[in-house]
Amino acid sequence: MARQVNKLSARTVQTLKEPGRYSDGQGLYLFVDENQAKRWRFHFQWRGKRREMGLGSALNVSLAEAREAAERCRKMVAQGVDPIAARTRQAGVPTLADFAESYIAEREAGWRGKNTASGWRRAFTLHAKAIGGIAVDRIDTEAVLKVLKPIWKTKAETAGKLRDRLEQVLDAAAVKGYRTGENPARWRGHLQHILPKRDKLTRGHMAAMPYAGVPAFMASLTAREGFSARALEWTILTASREDMTLSARWGDIQGEVWVIPAARMKSFKDHRVPLTPQCLAVLDLVRLHPKPDDFLFPGPKGKLSDAAMDKLMKGTGYTVHGFRSSFRDWAGDCTDHPREVAEAALAHAVGDDVERAYRRGDALEKRRLLMQAWADFTRPPDRPAAPEGSPQG
Repeated sequence: MARQVNKLSARTVQTLKEPGRYSDGQGLYLFVDENQAKRWRFHFQWRGKRREMGLGSALNVSLAEAREAAERCRKMVAQGVDPIAARTRQAGVPTLADFAESYIAEREAGWRGKNTASGWRRAFTLHAKAIGGIAVDRIDTEAVLKVLKPIWKTKAETAGKLRDRLEQVLDAAAVKGYRTGENPARWRGHLQHILPKRDKLTRGHMAAMPYAGVPAFMASLTAREGFSARALEWTILTASREDMTLSARWGDIQGEVWVIPAARMKSFKDHRVPLTPQCLAVLDLVRLHPKPDDFLFPGPKGKLSDAAMDKLMKGTGYTVHGFRSSFRDWAGDCTDHPREVAEAALAHAVGDDVERAYRRGDALEKRRLLMQAWADFTRPPDRPAAPEGSPQG
């Protein structure tokens, strides 16, 4: 018995309201979503896999036009031509990598974090590299899973950010008319049924070392050579973020205070960090007749790379950013210093706008006492001399 074709009528297409998929025959379908929006899709087999190709909205494409488009696609398949690839070449649909770069370039001026754009670019040039050459209208669930699955359990935070960024980029591609249909990177109602929930996974790069283990780690760290080790030591002693340390310059050091300019802070306010004798000892180890604009911890291409300190954490199960949590837990459990002082040490805003308006100081001297106690806990002041051959750090 031959398959029925031309099942739909123009009247049916116009009046259908119930969400679902309605076949017209020979691979042509009308999809009606929950908002009663209607779109045409052509289903076909290509090299053993089921493919779907969007043919446009039913508002703009009539039933007759959809049938004509589906017939052209069927002929291409019969001739050994992928209709999706053919349309991509003809329409100039960009690849995922190219479209992601244009998306980032259009938005980076409005992003607050200095490293936000580099993080976005790293997501697509590193973690999504395997699918970067695929046109955005051909990115499907299989492609998304190809880059998410390898890191979903081992780098949960990175994987979560990658999924979110893929979803945003693919949404933007749909808005610009480069793709149709559901977003394959969507979590709710889609990937949540394929990948395990992230709250069942490790927290990835945010995992914090228990503060009781920090002194032993610091002891092993001070025995290591290189600017990466000194940078990580400095980061722990000052409870600072990685990017704050990597961007630190000698001109920021004012006596026994490290002044981080507002342009490098999330709060867009200068942040002062009291320097303990242990911090000053680190500076002595890395002092190589510096100029004010020189980085405290230089790398081969200027400053150290984002991965420099992360490599030192390999195999520990913990991360650099987690030391801020180690510090905060220690301050709350082991000291009587006020919560506000500990939060100020982390450059966190405390209280509402009115409270902050009345408390205009930054409690520098109170924080100096707290940071000294932290430094004495993590690394006693009688540290050994730098290892032989160390580049003064």
